Amino acid sequence: MTAAAAREVVVGIDPATDWHLPLAWAADEAHRRRLGLRLVVAVPPPHDTHDTHDTLRAGGGTRTAALRQAADAALRAGAAWARQRHPDVDVTAAPTDGPPVRAIGRLARSAHMIVLGSRRLGRTAQYPGAGSTVVPVTAQAPCPVVVVGDAEHVPRQPPYLVVGVDGSESSRAALALAFEEADLRGAELRALAVWQPPYFPRHDEEAALQAHGRMLSEITAGRSQRYPDVALTREVPTGHPVEELATAAEHALAVVVGRRGRGGYSGMRLGSVVQGLLHRAHCPVITVPAV
Repeated sequence: MTAAAAREVVVGIDPATDWHLPLAWAADEAHRRRLGLRLVVAVPPPHDTHDTHDTLRAGGGTRTAALRQAADAALRAGAAWARQRHPDVDVTAAPTDGPPVRAIGRLARSAHMIVLGSRRLGRTAQYPGAGSTVVPVTAQAPCPVVVVGDAEHVPRQPPYLVVGVDGSESSRAALALAFEEADLRGAELRALAVWQPPYFPRHDEEAALQAHGRMLSEITAGRSQRYPDVALTREVPTGHPVEELATAAEHALAVVVGRRGRGGYSGMRLGSVVQGLLHRAHCPVITVPAV
C-alpha cells in the first residue's frame, strides 16, 4: 500500500442510477479529512468466455463495450461535479474491470474509506451480481464502508451521529470513528448500548442495564477526554438493537456500528445488526472493522 493510495476516499458510481447522493457524501468526507477522492465504476467481463479479445472479434463484447462507454460518461460527469463542489479535493476517476464485489474489494485494501450508494452498486440487469454488492463488500472490506441511501435524508438540528457500542473490539473501532466524524462535523454524538432481553429471562433486568451503563461509561471515557468539544450522551435502551439504533438515528447524520471478522464472497457472515441497519436505517450507515 502506498501512502498516496491510503489517502483516498473511494466511491462506487452506478451509471444506471442517480449517483449524486453517495458522491456528495464521499466528496464532503474527502474535503473534511483533506483526502483524495477516487470515483470508480466496475465493468464486468463478458460472459461465457475466458478470452475477451476473441469475444470482441465475435461481436460478443458489444454489451461490455456499451457498459464501459456508460461508465466513462458517468465518471467524467461525476468527476466534474465533485471538483465543482470541492475545488480543493484531488479527484481521480477511472473504470475498473471485473465483477463489482471483487473490483471494489481490491480498492478497499488501500482505501481510507469506501462509499456505496443506493444500497447496491449497479443494477442486477446490467451488472451481474451487483444487486447484492453492498453486503459482501461491507463484510470483506478492511476499511470502513459507508452505505448512503437512495432518498434525500433530512438530519435534525443541531446535527448528531449515533454509534452502537457492545464492548467488542469492532464497536470500539466504531466509537473511535464516530468521535472523529462528530468532531469534524461539529456534531453531537449519541452512544447506545442496547440491552436485548432474552426470550427466557435468566438475569435481573436492572442489573443488566446497570452493567451495560458501566461498560458504556468506561469505553467512552477516554474518547470524551480526547474530543472535549464533542457533546456526548450515553443511552442504554431496551429492545432489539436494529430497531433501537435505527430509531435513534432517524434524523442523524449517520449511524456507526462495528462489524466482526470478514465474511466469504457471499457476505453471509455479516452480522445481523449490520444487515438489519442496511435495510432499516434511513440515514447513511457506516460500518467499521476491528483494528
